[in-house]
Amino acid sequence: MSNLTLTINQQDYEFDNLDPRTTLLDVCRHHLHITGPKKGCDHGQCGACTMLINGRRINSCLTLAVMHDGDEITTIEGIGMPESLSELQQAFKDHDAFQCGYCTPGQICSATALIEEVKQQWSSHVTTDLQNPNGLLVQEIAERMSGNICRCSAYPNIIRAISQVLEKQVSNSSSVSDNAPNDKATDVTISGIWSPPPSEAQIGNQSIIKPTDYASNAANAQGERS
Repeated sequence: MSNLTLTINQQDYEFDNLDPRTTLLDVCRHHLHITGPKKGCDHGQCGACTMLINGRRINSCLTLAVMHDGDEITTIEGIGMPESLSELQQAFKDHDAFQCGYCTPGQICSATALIEEVKQQWSSHVTTDLQNPNGLLVQEIAERMSGNICRCSAYPNIIRAISQVLEKQVSNSSSVSDNAPNDKATDVTISGIWSPPPSEAQIGNQSIIKPTDYASNAANAQGERS
């Protein structure tokens, strides 16, 4: 194939004979030894491989490297290194928002983009007020991070870390703070993994068995067996 230039973490890399089937994740890990992005499921389901392309998060295991000639690509190494942690990385450390750490690079890349999305007042699937989306709510953060799985279940601390940085940065953004409601994500007790409430259709389809019904059914079954 023709020459390809990838800009990764503000550094240009040139390739003159790259297999066009090579994913961006494999280019980083196997060709450039940029090993921050992790290969978890390799099917775009876990988020461990999350990178930023022109500021937007993607699953790098599902995108071909040849598609990103000229794009600005950022991995966890471009967000911060151990000697120069970003504000979000420091918050993850302070809140112990990880255990094994395998998913953490993807979590931080995704959360970095999440903060910018909230600043721009993007809505999400759980947003109730599309005119004034409040990205500080716990359910908003949980929904926007739902593409990043933590198998160690550090979700409460992940949300706390993101909330801390998000609240600070949004409060400094006049375009958001002037319109955002006063609800704070940190005002809500985070006790576990947030999940959306069931829909009316789901509630309507549920069959609720009362204790008296259960006893009656058990008696009938006993009578049939006898």
